[in-house]
Amino acid sequence: MNFELDRLAAKYNRPVPRYTSYPTVPVWNEGLDISRWCDLFQQQFSIHNSREGISLYIHLPFCESLCTYCGCNKKITTNHGVEDEYLQMVEKEFQLYLKLLNETPVIREIHLGGGTPTFFSPRNLERLIRFIKQRCVVHPLHVFSIEGHPNNTTRGHLLALYKYGFRRISYGVQDNDPEVQRIINRIQPLENVKKATEEARELGFKSVNFDMIYGLPKQTLQSITKTFEQVLELKPDRIAFYSYAHVPWTSRGQRLFDENDLPSPAEKLQLYLKGKEILTRAGYTDIGMDHFALPTDPLYTAWTEGTLHRNFMGYTTQQTTLLLGLGVSAISDIGVAFAQNKKSLHEYYACIGKKTQPVFRGYFLNDEDLAFRKYILDISCRGKTTFHAAHLELLKQFTFPELEKLETDKLIQWNETGLTVTSLGRHFIRNICSAFDLYLQRNKEVEMLPRFSKAI
Repeated sequence: MNFELDRLAAKYNRPVPRYTSYPTVPVWNEGLDISRWCDLFQQQFSIHNSREGISLYIHLPFCESLCTYCGCNKKITTNHGVEDEYLQMVEKEFQLYLKLLNETPVIREIHLGGGTPTFFSPRNLERLIRFIKQRCVVHPLHVFSIEGHPNNTTRGHLLALYKYGFRRISYGVQDNDPEVQRIINRIQPLENVKKATEEARELGFKSVNFDMIYGLPKQTLQSITKTFEQVLELKPDRIAFYSYAHVPWTSRGQRLFDENDLPSPAEKLQLYLKGKEILTRAGYTDIGMDHFALPTDPLYTAWTEGTLHRNFMGYTTQQTTLLLGLGVSAISDIGVAFAQNKKSLHEYYACIGKKTQPVFRGYFLNDEDLAFRKYILDISCRGKTTFHAAHLELLKQFTFPELEKLETDKLIQWNETGLTVTSLGRHFIRNICSAFDLYLQRNKEVEMLPRFSKAI
């Protein structure tokens, strides 16, 4: 089986999107029609707000030091004086959207991401959430979550967040090996992870997630095994076990280490398989692309009940159609359109100063996009999908030839009515989703461009 997986890893290790959106970001248009975007936002809000509520993603971009593996939009500074101005701008951006609405928003989900959200002081995090809650109704089934850095998440942060309804926290652990930490510039003692985890649980947080990465420079089977043994002593409720995305053409920090230190595709797959083996043995279930959960966690329940959802925040139990992204580089998804904010602080602040939505690119979906987006979501969230007769012509032309190849490698079972991912295929979800990416299938040369990280 390992020989077969090595063969498949080499075969399918090509640039493939992560499919947090469809169409994917490289297809989006710059110079998005902001007037049309605002009209659609208003329309979709009126449809979905009272029925299901909305989600908020707030991007808090500041970090005190650069982690060289990171591909996120971040601003490196030790000057905490930047906090106040940034929060003023986020508040003003939210007010721009509030002016479009004819009813009070019902907040179903808030996620604070970054950057390092716990760069901000407890007082300023309280200020931000208080500002939001004073202008909204909080849904009784709400879920509030934050990404925290174990080195700077204090008891004060946790108390402030708990006070305002946060019950989920995700810590960026990545890897515990000192040599790996040194080369990725993420020096993070295990004692700090333990303290941050135990304090969160002590104060009442119901779900603690650890972000782990495989494929980092200098990682070995021995080092990743030890990392997981240490992690499992803390028994996080969820683990996101991500493939390191080596994209130095977009993340300049990744140019700071020697690519010869990276594991080969076959070695990288073995790192993943070792991590998955350890997690499975410890009682975690693979609930989707990169994510594992204990049976006691709501994410596991959503997976078993077929209600799991995936958006720019990752997998979620919340089935909201409308996700509003606030802050620099944040992405909004309103079901029929995507929009991304300006990526530099200067441009973001300038738009807010002019009282206009700070959007610089996005995409308006057509009927074909909506249909194939659902296929991709079904596969990534439920491991299966049902085909509709109205799409058979397109499926036969672009998708079915790819499915035949995937079936040959026993990654899927399918016929003209639908598809099911096999246990072997669960290692290659991104590749399976790509069969339904009509932009990719119509333009095969896109696969050769350095736009996406590799699948393995």
